[in-house]
Formats: sequence, C-alpha cells, structure tokens
Amino acid sequence: MFDWIVSVIDGWGYTGVFLLMLAENVFPPIPSELIMPLAGYLVGEGRLGLVMTILSGTAGSVLGTSLWYVVGQIFGAVRLKRWAARWGRVFTMSPSDIDGAIGWFSRHGGAAVFFGRMLPAIRTLISVPAGIAAMPFWRFLLLTTLGSAIWTILLTVAGLILQDQFELVSGFIDPISKLIVLSIIGIYLWRVIRWKPQ
Repeated sequence: MFDWIVSVIDGWGYTGVFLLMLAENVFPPIPSELIMPLAGYLVGEGRLGLVMTILSGTAGSVLGTSLWYVVGQIFGAVRLKRWAARWGRVFTMSPSDIDGAIGWFSRHGGAAVFFGRMLPAIRTLISVPAGIAAMPFWRFLLLTTLGSAIWTILLTVAGLILQDQFELVSGFIDPISKLIVLSIIGIYLWRVIRWKPQ
C-alpha cells in the first residue's frame, strides 16, 4: 500500500494527490492519514512543491465532501431514510442512523462541519446532515475548506518532517495500512451480517 500510494502520487503528481483525496472523501478506501504524509515525504524529496501539494489535497477533500452535501440536500431526510430502510444492509445504515446524524448536526452545526473534517470517523458523513439541514452552501464550503486545509497542512508537514526517517517508517506503515484496509472490510462485513432494520 505504501509503495502504491507513493507511485500514484509520484507518477500523477498533484493530480494524484487530488484524486486520492477525492476518493478518500467519496468512499474512504485509503485514509488521508496515509495519503498526505506520503505526499509530504515527496515534497521533502523535492518531487512536489509544498503549497501545490496542500492545495491539491484540500481541493480533493472539499470536492469529495461537497458531493455528499449535495446528496443530503437533494434527497432530504425522508427519502434518505426510505433508501436506508431498503438498502441499509448493503450500506450498513439504518433510518435511525440518519436521525442520529441529523440530531448530532443540529446540536453542533457549523462546529460539526469544521471539526468534523479532522475526525476520521465522521469526516465524510458530516456533509450529509449539513445538506439535509440546508446549511447555506457558502457557509458549508467555507467551514469545510478551512477544516480540510488545516488537516491537510498538518498531515503534509508531518510527512515532510519525517522525510529523513520515511524509509525506516515505511517498513511499519505498509503492513499497518494493509491491516487498516482489511479491518475496514472486516468491520463492513460484520455490520452487513449483524445489520437489523431499526
């Protein structure tokens, strides 16, 4: 996984960073906690520029999360709950999960969007209740861009700082990243098996 991410970013440059971060936010196959530090490593190697790397990662994040905002806004709570009741087993989501997300967003609003961009468990999903609640798009875009930019900067700079140690670190990151992906698949399958409509 380590080598594959590095090869995508190294081969595709800023477009690779953008596409990986977009994919991470549309359907999280690879966490940004792997993508951006590896991009920072390539910055340290002189193969990418720092500012463009951060801008590319942030843009991918913002576009990906904005798609989920649009889904929430177009479909609304009633249709999404109907969809969850029908397809919930496949997506491991029940109508009560949607109610819970909307309730959480209602309590925390803009702070949920801003800080949610830095929390792995809710990074993508927070956009859906923002769209359902019809948060003004300019406000959503501002908050999600700020939160995404801060997170992207932190991860990229971490990779840049660790650049001298990355060859050593890669020996640990690669098996851990594979374990993360396998864990995500395992958790998904477990939830599909145990899923019950609520």
